[in-house]
Amino acid sequence: MDYTIDELISVCIARQVEDGELLGQGINTPLVMAGLILAKCTHAPHVKFSSAIGQGLGQDWARLGVGRIEDMWLGKAQAHFGFVAGAADLLPAYPLKEFFRPAQVDASGNFNNIAFGSDYHRPRMRLPGTGGIPDVTTFSNHVYLYVPRHSRVTFVEKLDFVSGLGHSPERRRGHGPRYLISDLGQFDWAGGRMRLTTVHPGVTVDQVQKKTGFPLEIAPDVHETRLPSGEEIRLLREDIDPLGVRKLETLGGSARKDLLREILIRENAL
Repeated sequence: MDYTIDELISVCIARQVEDGELLGQGINTPLVMAGLILAKCTHAPHVKFSSAIGQGLGQDWARLGVGRIEDMWLGKAQAHFGFVAGAADLLPAYPLKEFFRPAQVDASGNFNNIAFGSDYHRPRMRLPGTGGIPDVTTFSNHVYLYVPRHSRVTFVEKLDFVSGLGHSPERRRGHGPRYLISDLGQFDWAGGRMRLTTVHPGVTVDQVQKKTGFPLEIAPDVHETRLPSGEEIRLLREDIDPLGVRKLETLGGSARKDLLREILIRENAL
């Protein structure tokens, strides 16, 4: 069945989910949310969601949206708690699995969502910020990453700043990222250094390496990523995200602006 790269990324995210897990959902990460809901609709019916948006905990879900995203996190949550209480008291007690989108990531899995440039007070570009990333990555064993547009801008030899902790012998707690999905392939850190495990259809190992700013480890059994099934694609397009909100993370410039406006019009949110 035909598929788009946003659908392949969401499907790969879903395949990382195990039934019964507590899944963390950040802010403005629809590729992840589509994948987590897909997992619940297929092989993981007993997962629960913890959201930074509504600061709540729940097990039900709603279709993805932009102007009506509260229908998901405020309308269907079973409990609400403040961000500080959730990050400091509740989440460390549970094996929360969460996907983060790094602006920069190095070979050891350290990542940056603070700023581009060496001067913190006068950066080239200020990024969205760390949120709870510094807290979560110091103790979590279930940190996962995703990059919708693979390039040497994101995959760098040296970070400008560090907001998420990777694999380091000095770590006393936590594990560092276990997995990364991009629009070119899938990766792990089996030996503490980023390793290519699968390439998406039509992509070569050499192409991935050329778009990565450091030498990659290559798994001895590196192979092609398993394609989405027809049912996975149907669920994404018809039930989970018929507005195509997930596509916003793969677009830039005017294309992203046009899709955002189209979604808001269809939601009657303008």
